[in-house]
Amino acid sequence: MSDEHEFEPVHGLPEFLPAGERILWQGEPDARALARDVFFRRALAIYFTLVIAWQAFDAWSVGLDAGSVGAAVAGTVVLALVALGLVTLFARLYARTTVYTITNRRIVLRFGLALPLNVNLPFNVIEAAAVRVTARGCGDIALSLAAGERVGYVHMWPCVARWHFTRPRPALRGVADVATVAGVLAAALEHSAAPTVSDAAAATLGARAVAA
Repeated sequence: MSDEHEFEPVHGLPEFLPAGERILWQGEPDARALARDVFFRRALAIYFTLVIAWQAFDAWSVGLDAGSVGAAVAGTVVLALVALGLVTLFARLYARTTVYTITNRRIVLRFGLALPLNVNLPFNVIEAAAVRVTARGCGDIALSLAAGERVGYVHMWPCVARWHFTRPRPALRGVADVATVAGVLAAALEHSAAPTVSDAAAATLGARAVAA
């Protein structure tokens, strides 16, 4: 399989960094975290389990033997395996094609399958940041933008905080060791050229990371 990003001047970035800018952290999302939190694989598995259990009980309650009960739920079992397989596949593909970059001046999100996108978020447009820690130390870092700065939910998906439809928040989803990455971002914001905005964002990140 060819790498459509092999001609990037810098991995994860659409161009070379300007003078004075340097990468502080760069990473890819965890595929299992994306499958669980973005594609809701666990919820999907629970749903199919309940449906299969209900079908099996319904078939057993009318007196069908074990073979007939198995035949009654076979179609749903196959559908569940296909659905969960597709979810896992898409999560892995998005993990492979997504790169998060934190420099001393901005955050860059590179993501997308059919149409790769690069979104630059300079520190001076970040009003606040919050950390959500999930399983195994993975988590999300959601970014609230300053007044007048907006992004589209569909345009940014899956790199967008869930449930924030009216004012979408760009997010680093499925970040491994998210507390450490939040610390890197907090320090970068604190030392950026926009102290008022950065201090608020850094304080939020620091408090959430410690609490997690």
